[in-house]
Amino acid sequence: MPFQYNMADFLDFKDREVCERVRRIKREEITQHPNPDFKIEVIEDEKDFYAAFATDIVARIKQALDEGRRFVMILPVGPTAQYPIAARMINALRIPMHHVHTFNMDEYADENGNTAPADWEGSFQKCMFDNFFNLIDPELRPPLSQIHFPTTDVLERYADMIEEVGGVDVCYGGIGWCGHIAFWESSLGYEFGDDLEAYMKAGPRLVTLTPITIMQNALSSFGGDWSWVPPKANTIGPAQVVNARDRSFWLSYLTGNVSWQRFIARLVAHGPVNTFVPGSILQTVPTRYVLLGGVADNVEIRMS
Repeated sequence: MPFQYNMADFLDFKDREVCERVRRIKREEITQHPNPDFKIEVIEDEKDFYAAFATDIVARIKQALDEGRRFVMILPVGPTAQYPIAARMINALRIPMHHVHTFNMDEYADENGNTAPADWEGSFQKCMFDNFFNLIDPELRPPLSQIHFPTTDVLERYADMIEEVGGVDVCYGGIGWCGHIAFWESSLGYEFGDDLEAYMKAGPRLVTLTPITIMQNALSSFGGDWSWVPPKANTIGPAQVVNARDRSFWLSYLTGNVSWQRFIARLVAHGPVNTFVPGSILQTVPTRYVLLGGVADNVEIRMS
């Protein structure tokens, strides 16, 4: 007799039929997609994965430099292992970054909406400087005035700041456990319902993190301590993702033979485009969607 039950109340996407369908997508089928501009690929080896990610970043920086134009990119924290590799490449190739403007996707905030200070050990600002900007030789780094984060003091004009430098050339990112891009949470679907047009126009804001995001970040960044994860965050919105001239998304979370991204990678890429799975909007625009081999593996029950 089959065991039937309702999904947990805190989950925002609850279409069981869709979940069962994408769960059954086999590893060998995962790169197939009806939109040829949504390009799914799998890179087996972790070192190759992060080297490819770093090369994607550096190649675009160098191309813009050679073409004599400004280069604007949105950057994530998660994953981060590509950044030290990119910094080493930039130093070795002596690539100046005076033409580069960066906008980070998000930053943690407290219950009152105050973003984490740049020197807090869990802040995305500290992470980016420790893992990328400060590893680049000083004479090659972009000016500090061209490195931006959605802190409390600039959140209301963050979208305008991006447009003032000509818009985004490429939006890099990953996918969260609830399907979020940056911290644009699945729970925001209740606000927009089926109005995808309004959803795609939504911009930066302060958000309350969902329980699943708190747990994801506790696992990935805070030693499993959910009490340490801030309750809110500032984030870009769908508009900054879909309005970028290109998108490059990389999914690599793997611990041993377990990856929490296996299911959500499938739901984002092969489920319906909807407001309760934020990453699903990537299916509608040209996107490079890269999975580490262990993330592409089949979704199966493994009792430990």
